[in-house]
Amino acid sequence: MMKILCAFQTWLSCLKSDSYFVVLSFLVLLLLVPQSTSDLNSDRQALLDFASSVPHAPKLHWNLSRDICDSWVGVGCSQKRRRVISLRLPGVGLYGPIPANTLGKLDALTVLSLRSNFLSGSIPLDVVSLPSIHYIYFQHNNFSGSIPSTVSQALNVLDLSFNSLTGSIPPTVQNLTQLTTLSLQNNFLSGPIPALNLPRLRQLNLSYNQLNGSIPPSLQKFPASSFKGNLRLCGSPLNNCSPVAPAPSPSTDIPQSPAPTLQNHKKKKLSNKIIIAIAVGGFAILFVLALILCLCCLKKKKSEGGATSKALSGGRSEKPKEVFGSGVQEAEKNKLVFFEGCSFNFDLEDLLRASAEVLGKGSYGTAYKAILEEGTTVVVKRLKEVVVGKKDFEQHMETVGRIGRHANVVPLRAYYYSKDEKLLVYDYITTGSFSTLLHGSRESGKVPVDWETRVKICIGAARGISHIHSSGSGKFVHGNIKSSNILLNQDLSGSISDLGLASLVNFPNVPSRTAGYRAPEVIETRKFSQKSDVYSFGVLLLEMLTGKSPIPSSGPDDIDLPRWVQSVVREEWTGEVFDVELMKHANIEEEMVQMLQIAMACVTRTPDMRPKMDDVVRMMEDIRTSGTVSHQSPEDKPNSSQVRTP
Repeated sequence: MMKILCAFQTWLSCLKSDSYFVVLSFLVLLLLVPQSTSDLNSDRQALLDFASSVPHAPKLHWNLSRDICDSWVGVGCSQKRRRVISLRLPGVGLYGPIPANTLGKLDALTVLSLRSNFLSGSIPLDVVSLPSIHYIYFQHNNFSGSIPSTVSQALNVLDLSFNSLTGSIPPTVQNLTQLTTLSLQNNFLSGPIPALNLPRLRQLNLSYNQLNGSIPPSLQKFPASSFKGNLRLCGSPLNNCSPVAPAPSPSTDIPQSPAPTLQNHKKKKLSNKIIIAIAVGGFAILFVLALILCLCCLKKKKSEGGATSKALSGGRSEKPKEVFGSGVQEAEKNKLVFFEGCSFNFDLEDLLRASAEVLGKGSYGTAYKAILEEGTTVVVKRLKEVVVGKKDFEQHMETVGRIGRHANVVPLRAYYYSKDEKLLVYDYITTGSFSTLLHGSRESGKVPVDWETRVKICIGAARGISHIHSSGSGKFVHGNIKSSNILLNQDLSGSISDLGLASLVNFPNVPSRTAGYRAPEVIETRKFSQKSDVYSFGVLLLEMLTGKSPIPSSGPDDIDLPRWVQSVVREEWTGEVFDVELMKHANIEEEMVQMLQIAMACVTRTPDMRPKMDDVVRMMEDIRTSGTVSHQSPEDKPNSSQVRTP
C-alpha cells in the first residue's frame, strides 16, 4: 500500500494539470487489487457449494485452511493464481445432478473433466455456456435429456459420450467454429445429422445412437467407425442410401373394374380350391419331415445316452470305443498325453471303465466327473465341433499346458486326440465354482458370501486372466469367462478354467445362460480378443457386486446386466445396484463404488476404451489394500480416479 501511495504522489507532482485523471486512475488501481482476491474467493465458494451439493466417495478433502491452487484435489489456477481455470475430477464417485449456480460461477474456467462418475440429470446449461470454457469431458456418466442448443463458441473439445442423452443434435453446433473433437457416441440421439461444416473438426464420433437419414457431405470424410451402430443412417462412408420410388401421380383415367361374370366367379372358386390343396399338401409334407427328424433325434439321443451310461456310470461297456469315438484305432486307444509334473497314472482304458456323472454341458462340450477304479477323481471334458487338425491341436494343447502353470489357472493334466474324440483331463476341484458359491447359497439357504470372499475370488480370477493375456506372445485369449468357469482353490482364491478352447471349436450357439457375458463385438463378428475377455470379466464383477446372474433363468433372454446397472444408477441411486446381502456389512460402500467403476470401465462398448487386464488387477489390488487400511483410517481411502477410462 505504501508503494501505491508513493506512486500516487509521484503522479500528482508530474501531472498536476491532469489531477482528476490521476485520482480516477488511482481509484481504479485500488479497486483492482482486492478484486483479484475477491474473484478467487468467489471461485472457492462455488467449488465448496458444488462439493456440498453433490455426494461423492471418497471425500475430496478440500481444506479451507490450505491454498486452493496448491492443495485442492483436481483444481488448477491461472499463472498469477487469481482464478480457477481447470477442474479435473474423473472417477471420484460424484452422484446426482450438477446444481445451478455452482460450477457455472467459475467464469474463468477453461477445462472441466467430470468423466467416469455417476452424474445424472440434464447437461448444466450455465456450465457449457461459460464464455471461457474450451474443454468439456462429461463422458461415462448418466446425463439425460437433450444437448443444450446454447454452448460456448470457444469450445475445442466436447465429449458427452456414454450417457443417456436423447433428442437430436442441435443445429447450433455449426456455430462452434473452434471445435476440434466432438464425441457423442453411445447415447440415444435421434433424427438426422445436421450439415456441420466445422473447419477445425478432426475427430468425430456419433456411433451407437439412433440417428437416421443420410450423412451430410461435409462429414463424409470421417471413417465409418464415426457413424456405425446407427441402423437407419446411410450414405458414404456407410452403405448408400436406397432411392425412394416416387409416389404415383393421381389420375382421373383409372379404368373401372368390370363386374365379375359367372365364368370369372367359377375360376376364382377353382383357384381357391387349388390354393387350399397346395397348403394342405405342404403341411402334410412338413409334418412328415418333422416326424422323421424327431425320430432321428430320439434315436441319436438314445444311442448317446446308452453309450454314456455304459462307459461313464460304472461298469465296462461292451464296445467302449463307442463312447469316446467310434473308429478309433486299437493302437491309438492308450495315447493319452500327460503333461510334465502330472502325477496321474492311468490310460484311456481306465477312463472308459470309470464311474462318471455329467457335471454340465457348456459352450464347448460336456464335462464329466470320472472316478477311476483306484479312487482317483478327475474331470473329463469332451469337446465338440473341433475345427483344427491333429498337429495344430497338439501344438495348441502344449501351449495351454505351459500357460496353465499358474496359481490362478486350472491346469490341464492330459489330452487325447483321435478322429472322432477330443478329450481334456483336469483336476477335480471339490470346492466348486464361484457361480455355485454366489447363487447356490441363496437357493439352499446357506450364509451368503461376504465381501472379503467375493473380492478375493475376483482378484484371483483377474490375476489368472492377466497371466493368460501376457503369455503366448501377448496374443492368447480365453474366450469363455463366466462365473461357472471360476473355480475355487482351498484358500478360496479364484482360478480360471476352460483355458484356450475358443480357438479350437466352431463359434458356439451360446445358450441364454452365458450370452450375457459376451462382448457386443463378439456377438456381431464371432471373434474373440483380449478386450472381449476384459468385457466378460467386467460382467463377472457386476455379477459379484449385484448378486444377479447376467441372464436370470426367470427373465427374458435379452436382459443386459451392464445396461441394467446403468439404468438403476441413472434412475434411482447407486446403492440400489449392490447386493442387499453386501449392504449389511459396514465400511465397504466406498470399496464397492470403486469396484463398480472398474466394472463399468471393463464393459464399455468400444473395445479400445477398455483397460488391460494387468491394469485391472493393479486397480483392484490397490483398492483392496487401501480399503483394508481405510477401515482403521478413513483419511487413507484410495482415490477412485485410478480407474482409467478415456
